[in-house]
Amino acid sequence: MTYLHLENITKSFGKFVANDNINISIAAGSVHAIIGENGAGKTTLMNILSGLYQPDYGQIYLEDKLIEISSPGVAINYGIGMIHQHFMLVPTLTVTENIILGNSGKIHLNLSTKSAEINAMAKAYNLEIPVNSKVADLPIVIQQRVEILKVLYRQAKILILDEPTAVLTPAEVYSLLNILRRLAANNHTIILISHKLEEVMNVCDTVTVLRRGKVVDTIKTAAITTHKLAEMMVGREVNLVSHKIAAEKGKIVLEVKNIEVKNDRGLSVVNNLSFQLHSGEILGVAGVDGNGQRELADAINGLRFVEKGKIEFVDNLKVGYIPEDRQKMGLIMNFSIARNLILKLFRFLPFCRYGFLQSGVINNHGKNAIEKFDIRASHPQLKVNQLSGGNQQKIILARELSGKPTLIVAMQPTRGLDIGATEYVQKALLAQKQQGAGILYISTELEEVMAMSDHIAIIYEGKFIDILDAATATIEEVGLLMTSGKKTLMP
Repeated sequence: MTYLHLENITKSFGKFVANDNINISIAAGSVHAIIGENGAGKTTLMNILSGLYQPDYGQIYLEDKLIEISSPGVAINYGIGMIHQHFMLVPTLTVTENIILGNSGKIHLNLSTKSAEINAMAKAYNLEIPVNSKVADLPIVIQQRVEILKVLYRQAKILILDEPTAVLTPAEVYSLLNILRRLAANNHTIILISHKLEEVMNVCDTVTVLRRGKVVDTIKTAAITTHKLAEMMVGREVNLVSHKIAAEKGKIVLEVKNIEVKNDRGLSVVNNLSFQLHSGEILGVAGVDGNGQRELADAINGLRFVEKGKIEFVDNLKVGYIPEDRQKMGLIMNFSIARNLILKLFRFLPFCRYGFLQSGVINNHGKNAIEKFDIRASHPQLKVNQLSGGNQQKIILARELSGKPTLIVAMQPTRGLDIGATEYVQKALLAQKQQGAGILYISTELEEVMAMSDHIAIIYEGKFIDILDAATATIEEVGLLMTSGKKTLMP
């Protein structure tokens, strides 16, 4: 039975049509996936459903009644709540304070009573959390539970989750998917935006595929395969890296010797870490977020001080850096595509002459990069904040790989990307490897690290506790090392 129906939803931003006459019906108590490439219109559609945007045209029906969602407050009154990919929590407040924030008109609050109420609700949903702890002190997976409880506390019956597993470990993903199934069994309706097709197949009843703002199809997951879904998303055959890449090691391009690096709070998070990286080699770094990966990447790129030890490079080294956060560290969002492409070169010929930027040269350079790296943009003067995440990542690739780097540090290079953009990034990096670059590939996507790498270093509490041959390593072995630091657990 249809519980929620979106009819002819249309939304444009200038000349760009993000949602084009979209029709979707969602059953009560189901887990319904919305999938598509970056820029396909998924998040725009969910922002309309959650009240952040209003459609230019179209209607929304809830239990066969026409409703108008003019704001997030109105959406929650209809029982619709959204858990965003980037959590909307106040780190300095407690769990209880975050959950009740903005939800009470009373001047005086009895926080102990509220805490007890939230604690009971959390237990009822099997989402136990430390209600009196500050959010800043909680791991990501618990913060996500807080976000879910926040919308449940507001009596939401429809929960929209945007890329909820992007920063979770395999065990945490498994736990979250079980939570979603339990919520659906308790008559909550779940709408899941995800790029991870295996997860969609494992947890969802139905999937709607969007491509370039239009619905391609809505189909039961039991009636389709992951491979076919990928084809529907991008409109062509997709071939992700699924086999081991043989190593043809050359000279050492990077040697790290017993380094210690501190985080922003002054704590040592990389401890006595050593390794070598050769030309023509991909060394994958697998680990749970927060075990020193970011600080290691920053130190190699000269962005963070090395307290002890040494980092040594080959002579005439050219470094390409794909940072973890493309929007905060990789791009200047209000700059054009063309200007972002010359951020490392703007002082040099041919882009600068006698102290003046050469607009024509910069623009032509942008046009060439758009064509070569398949950046979906109409012209190089377009601001990068108007592009999808996948196209933003392609701009970083175009800038960092064009100079034929000797060393590439790729930090979470496919995070938040659709399957087509992931395929593109993987192939671009493999091409650089074949040209002789040494690549440090840091990711929490375990299967991806194993497929891309020649060797896999497992980082745990700031140390490489083992470096394995990717050809013989197993997911179970690597996963256990990532989460416990041990090859076997004591009975």
